[in-house]
Amino acid sequence: MPSPAPTPPDRGLRRSGATLVTGAGGEVGHGLLGAMHAAGRRNIVAIDLRGFDEGQQALCRETIVGDICERPLLQRLQSMYEITEIYHLAALLSTRTEFTPEAGHEINVGGTLKLLHLAAAQARSHGKRVKFMFPSSIAVYGLSDLAAKERAGAVGEDEFTQPTTMYGCNKLYCEHLGRYYAHHYRQLVQDRMDHTVDFRGIRYPGLISAETLPSGGTSDYAAEMVHAAAEGKPYSCFVRPDTRIPFMTMPGAIEALLVLAATDEQRLSRCVYNVKSFSPSAAELADLVGEFFPGALITFEPDPQRQAIMDSWPLDVDDSAARADWGYQPRHDLRSAFKEYLVPGIKARYKTL
Repeated sequence: MPSPAPTPPDRGLRRSGATLVTGAGGEVGHGLLGAMHAAGRRNIVAIDLRGFDEGQQALCRETIVGDICERPLLQRLQSMYEITEIYHLAALLSTRTEFTPEAGHEINVGGTLKLLHLAAAQARSHGKRVKFMFPSSIAVYGLSDLAAKERAGAVGEDEFTQPTTMYGCNKLYCEHLGRYYAHHYRQLVQDRMDHTVDFRGIRYPGLISAETLPSGGTSDYAAEMVHAAAEGKPYSCFVRPDTRIPFMTMPGAIEALLVLAATDEQRLSRCVYNVKSFSPSAAELADLVGEFFPGALITFEPDPQRQAIMDSWPLDVDDSAARADWGYQPRHDLRSAFKEYLVPGIKARYKTL
């Protein structure tokens, strides 16, 4: 059960302005809260089912332990705050969703729908559009086989969107929900407010973080390799050495999300954008891990089911729309990701444990 909502700081008639971040205790949330605080943002209301450490609490105006699928929690937020932006990070990730597809759908779709409704209600309440930032995923794609994957090359946003996982289906449907709320919500109602939600989606590739442990993503083999090597543990990779998909580092992912959020709406030609930084094979990742962590023991024992999912995702994505519309530029290439971010960060992490 969610904990009681905190008492509003302002007991006057005017609600306090706020940016809402859901799933703020997860991998992306850790980085996002830090980046927002560093930029001087002090009006963050963060929600997570698992709770927050003291460091995260210090970055936020309020932290709430709660479930975004619980309607009373959202009703309390509606009454307490004038929410102008929502960063909806909360989700049940791909691997876990395959074990419990119905629960994944309830969280990933049901939670998103409730938050879109909250955004629309907030917009009607204070008369301004609510910006809704939605991290989507490469899992929305589904290619039929390896030959099709090779032929496709860098895949555009509107190609091969036939996902083979519940998580991919959830994310793709939520993109469509966001587009609906942005342009067609309650279109037959005479007193409707046009364009209540400013929905902006970003399709992340595999994400690699030095700050947090992998937490159930199908592409987590990349991060798991590095963390295992830093701990001096052997690692058995669950995909083939030739498996190739795009990746980016967590700081690059956070930076891209914030740049998209800050871009003038008139520059945007679409609701959802691809981004990527580098597209190494699993063998190339293992070679780099061995270069920076001599003695690292990495073997390959593909899991047929997880391998099939990876084979359905593109080996690369076309991010030209993001580059043209809002000036996206990757923060790292593969080598700089290891040299400047992953290796120093992960070594520092395990020295302090």
